[in-house]
Amino acid sequence: MTPTLPARWPFHTVLVANRGEIAVRVLRTLRALGLRGVVAHAAADRDSPAVRMADQAIEIASATPVGAYLDGEAIVAAARASGAGAIHPGYGFLSENAGFARQVQAAGLVFVGPDPEAIALMGDKVRARAFVAQAGFPVAPSAIEDDHPASFAARAAAVGFPLLIKPAAGGGGKGMRIVREPARLAEELERARSEGARYFGDGRLYVERYVENPRHIEVQVLGDHHGNLVHLLERECSVQRRFQKIIEETPSPALDADTRARICEAAAGIARRAGYRNAGTVEFILGAGGEFYFLEMNTRLQVEHPVTEQVTGIDLVREQLRIAAGEPLGYGQSQVRTSGHAIEYRIYAEDPAAGFLPTTGPLLAHRPPQLAGVRVDAGVAEGQSVTAAFDPMLAKLIVTGADREQARALAERALADYVLLGCRSNLGFLRRLNAHPAFAAGEVHTGFLDAHPEIAAEPPPAPDTLLRLLGAAALASRPLREAADAVPALHAAMGAWRN
Repeated sequence: MTPTLPARWPFHTVLVANRGEIAVRVLRTLRALGLRGVVAHAAADRDSPAVRMADQAIEIASATPVGAYLDGEAIVAAARASGAGAIHPGYGFLSENAGFARQVQAAGLVFVGPDPEAIALMGDKVRARAFVAQAGFPVAPSAIEDDHPASFAARAAAVGFPLLIKPAAGGGGKGMRIVREPARLAEELERARSEGARYFGDGRLYVERYVENPRHIEVQVLGDHHGNLVHLLERECSVQRRFQKIIEETPSPALDADTRARICEAAAGIARRAGYRNAGTVEFILGAGGEFYFLEMNTRLQVEHPVTEQVTGIDLVREQLRIAAGEPLGYGQSQVRTSGHAIEYRIYAEDPAAGFLPTTGPLLAHRPPQLAGVRVDAGVAEGQSVTAAFDPMLAKLIVTGADREQARALAERALADYVLLGCRSNLGFLRRLNAHPAFAAGEVHTGFLDAHPEIAAEPPPAPDTLLRLLGAAALASRPLREAADAVPALHAAMGAWRN
């Protein structure tokens, strides 16, 4: 299946309003399509791979590094100054901001994503839930603050414990809290409201019944401007820490053919009802009994999109650009085929043994593995400094095999071969997680890491390994090395004499 490209692109230059690995990822497809790529960036990213790869880079002044990627007015101005005809927002930052999408369109540019109306509808978690429920799709029991703010706490308690509190405009796990007892409800509502206002500028909340240890299943959808919409099957995203994903894979080891068909058709049905165009993801929680509930819709490209690309052979960024250019999909659901199994491992600058705290430092060495079946999407390079200014994700390791076990075995080799020195990373943690018997059997859920804290704990080195490390550290000390190499004067005076 090879979708046709436009005979004439309505834009020849695309500005990437993002950074790191997703900016590099989008630029790679732009280059393959013969389109010009521009990056708008913060001063802190001046020497990043994305900036070096772009055909043009425009620095945006800001009081904070993150602020440069949230300044919609400056980004649009940069696009116009560069001659760009379209803006690709990547994920995060302004990618799900309906106001920014409208700004882009008002400037006469193409927003490479869904319509602002779809972002406003599905990006607002409260409106999206109401919309999905009214359309007849399953949602978990819930209470919404907007319905009657004064009675929200009482209505939340009536839903039953445990409860999951979520910001209405949330995403990425920020502001989410589990409440297991009534005495903590008021306090946790205030904390969630404060975090929602800080992260998203919107303190509205809703609560839903928390399903203990569910699976997190999401479905990739693609819709065009001609009424065509398909799903590209599911991804499993159950291995998480603090509601943020660490490992994603497709197909899900939890789904049988019937459940897979029902959950994928539900996702496609929700997207069709919303009149959705471009790439998006519909997310569900899956209970132990096979019941599933709508969770949210992400109106953008997902971090974990590469696993879908690996098994379908469909370049999702290319499809985004084709759809934005007005092209029809050119294929139907029956033509979507998958082959093999793909798993993605997110590589973070963090210390799992210290509660997954972000780490910083110079990136002294970054050498991804070079193995067949292994793909690495990275946004960092040797010599860069890893700071606390941005999300700690450094790269994504994606492995593909004929089946899940083959992919997992390949991941073990790839993670062992991955060299990343200078700042502490989660590579060792990922190796332990990949080797865990429950993960090997596909028996995971969203509380898996909480149930197995030993995976995050840093094991002590073996005695012989410790001695080697101490020896290497000692020899790295210049005074000790010079002392070891020095020849006493009496011996030096002997010249070349040998006994």
